[in-house]
Amino acid sequence: MTATASQALPADRDRLVRRARLLAWGSLAWMTAEGVLAVVAGIAAGSIALVGFGLDSAIEGLASVVIIWRFWGARALSERAERRAQKLVAVQFFILAPYVAAEAVRALVTGHEPESSPLGIGLTIVSAILMPAFGLAKRRVGAALGSAATRAEGMQNMLCAYLSLAVLAGLLGNTLAGWWWLDPLAALLIAYVAVREGREAWRGEECC
Repeated sequence: MTATASQALPADRDRLVRRARLLAWGSLAWMTAEGVLAVVAGIAAGSIALVGFGLDSAIEGLASVVIIWRFWGARALSERAERRAQKLVAVQFFILAPYVAAEAVRALVTGHEPESSPLGIGLTIVSAILMPAFGLAKRRVGAALGSAATRAEGMQNMLCAYLSLAVLAGLLGNTLAGWWWLDPLAALLIAYVAVREGREAWRGEECC
């Protein structure tokens, strides 16, 4: 029988809960490393897109902490904890957008040209490969558990993959062709998608 929020057997639900926690811990470890490396590389290269990408990784790491909290102990069966976790995950999308948007506009107005970042290029390539695996797995587990919070966290991982491709395009465009304006444009895309995803996650929906 397929596991759902209302039909899952206790053993099935316990297995799914353990899997949700394991996925959250795994993505938390990667997001911590990714966030630190991206911010360091972004500051060194003067890339607002890379800094924004790193801060987004930190926020996604907080979302993983929320999911671990949501499925810890008695909260694994609590609908109240589910609703609270869903809202907490959604709010984190909104934290990033204002800063990144303001810095991107400033970079466009002042003509700030970032330097090349081999570390940033390598990091975004790895993220584009790894994050879809986390995202799809979490969305499947979230659907089986009837957990919008887990699905929203999985969507954050998919968002990270999309944004890594956008940042990668900006970094390569700047490195290969001198198109410095691609970097702040990628940052504006990060801000826009973060607001959109936050709105959908708050409603318990999924976009993209």
